[in-house]
Amino acid sequence: MPAPQPPPAQKALQRVIGLSRLNGWSVVIVSGLGTLVALALGDWLSTGLGLLVVGFGGLEVHGNRLLKKRDPAGMRWLVRSQMLVLALILAYCASRLGSFDGESALANLTPEMEAVLQESGLNRADILPLVHQMFIALYVSVALASVVYQGGLALYYRSKTRLVTEALTTPPEPENFSVL
Repeated sequence: MPAPQPPPAQKALQRVIGLSRLNGWSVVIVSGLGTLVALALGDWLSTGLGLLVVGFGGLEVHGNRLLKKRDPAGMRWLVRSQMLVLALILAYCASRLGSFDGESALANLTPEMEAVLQESGLNRADILPLVHQMFIALYVSVALASVVYQGGLALYYRSKTRLVTEALTTPPEPENFSVL
């Protein structure tokens, strides 16, 4: 005899708990490692931003723990963490898009790259528009991917709030056991 399926509210709770645990800890670990690299390179701005992202991932982990303790307030923490990460990423992308410096970008050309340019009949000024386009494409892509991922996850958590709250506020039904 197949086991009875849990009610939709319980299924939603299980999915949200699993997803928020995976995503929250992934954000904490990946951004933590990135923060350590930024610190090792002496990039203080990236270190500070990385610490903020670690903290925002911690908010999601906190929300997950509240849900495990049957506290519906955990859902607000999950949504809030996604919106904060999204806001930080969008602000960073906007600041980078407004700060393009072609000369510093081209200063990173190695002597070998310069030689290839000269052999091709190109100079630094010829590739500057391409470098600028790639710079824009990179940060616009990061911003769009973040809107889709973080924004989508925030919407998912928000859409499951009613079901999760229902699952957490109604006592679980006792399982039917048959005695043989």
